[in-house]
Amino acid sequence: MSKSIIVVGTGNAALCAAMAALEEGAEVTLLEKADQALAGGNTKYTAGAMRFAYDGSEDLLPLLRNPDDPRVKSADFGRYDVEKFGNDLLGFNDGRPLSQEQETLINQSGETMRWLASHGVKFEPIYSRQSFEKDGRHVFWGGLTLAAENEGVGLFDMELAAVERMGGTVRYNSAVTGLVTEGDRVKGVRIGDEVLHADAVILACGGFEANDDLRVKHMGPDWKAAKVRGTPHNTGDGLVMAKEVGAAEYGFFAGCHATPMDLYMADFGNLDLPPGERKNYRKISYFLGVMLNAEGARFVDEGANFRNYTYAQYGAAILEQPGQFAWQVFDSKVFDLLYAEYRFHDAHFVEADTLEALIPQLTGVDQAAAAATLAAFNDAVDEKTAFDPTVLDGKSTTGLTPPKSNWAQKLDAGPYRAYPVTGGITFTYGGLKVDDAGNVLTQDGRCILGLFACGEIVGGVFFAGYPGGSGLTSGAVFGRRAGYGASKHGSSSSA
Repeated sequence: MSKSIIVVGTGNAALCAAMAALEEGAEVTLLEKADQALAGGNTKYTAGAMRFAYDGSEDLLPLLRNPDDPRVKSADFGRYDVEKFGNDLLGFNDGRPLSQEQETLINQSGETMRWLASHGVKFEPIYSRQSFEKDGRHVFWGGLTLAAENEGVGLFDMELAAVERMGGTVRYNSAVTGLVTEGDRVKGVRIGDEVLHADAVILACGGFEANDDLRVKHMGPDWKAAKVRGTPHNTGDGLVMAKEVGAAEYGFFAGCHATPMDLYMADFGNLDLPPGERKNYRKISYFLGVMLNAEGARFVDEGANFRNYTYAQYGAAILEQPGQFAWQVFDSKVFDLLYAEYRFHDAHFVEADTLEALIPQLTGVDQAAAAATLAAFNDAVDEKTAFDPTVLDGKSTTGLTPPKSNWAQKLDAGPYRAYPVTGGITFTYGGLKVDDAGNVLTQDGRCILGLFACGEIVGGVFFAGYPGGSGLTSGAVFGRRAGYGASKHGSSSSA
């Protein structure tokens, strides 16, 4: 007799869990809080990039929708092995060793991508955001090379199509309000007054980023002002339900993925925009200029590393500034290098022919201090080192705190532009503890029989930050694992 499995959610992690369980012959029902248009959790709001370990271009070709694209032959994808992935994660751990969850993410990332491709989920190189043309070649940087075709919407569509081909079903407008237990076993879920029984339940319904009260409780009062980049439905429901049946909180609850965003974006992400435009409220070309807070001061090293190693932290840094905003300032030397989001029709910015004329337009900023900061920055720039955005070029400042460690160019070529930004929260890092089958654990390490979890709700994967593209990969890795775990162990919950 096939096992019955309920998956709570329909995002990337949920769909991967469903695919894995269906592979094992389970009957799978996915329950979605939103209507069909807003289904998919945060997945549809992403750019679809996925970070994973690979040894070279030969590992990438089987994943591509169009491996015969002539640009592929002229691309330098480099190599991104498990050691490099591990070192990148360690760089965001604030001295912690790699967690068990991080080891799983690293070691299963490549095989999970191949597994997705086997189910018809295909990818394309991220030419526009992860490479610069150099000597006639597309040189990829930062270890991030591929995104799902048609970005996050494409990832959702391809995964959902796979689930439906395999026989899975989805119920929309079906917010799960509680877990059904029998003794120490989870036996199903409640949707209001309705009870649905199952051999296993997989929680894949996101973190608590869209819950103002939980953000303030776990992350502090500054986070009340955060814009939510994605779905309004990730309000921590699964975390609350799991705690009610004895699950342990686990991971770094004060941490999250937060990105510099247009100050005037809506409070939540906008699925009404075409897929390619949903990321256009992001403002992540700060490494090409400087950022100023309300006091007219710089507050981060804009060139500390490639932007996909810093953007998930710098949104949080902006929210820590007075008034929870900043201005990104650029001169015309880099206008052509700014990402397309800076040319988005709804991008907010001010412009002037001189810095002296630009500074008074920086609303909310101490003008005298800003002028002094920009003058000091220009005086500190190393003019002997060549600017090269394809590498960590070492073109830095001298004697400034904070420094700008790479890509430091004088702001001396008008016209000048400045973009107002704030922090937009993507997902939270704190969650539940799971074992190596995805089974949710209690504080004393016991399995809650019949209860599994994956996606943002799994704690211990990220701490002080993360290298870009790791979030979707984590969802796929832990979703696949939870699907297999629930299908193999779910029968014990009905014994």
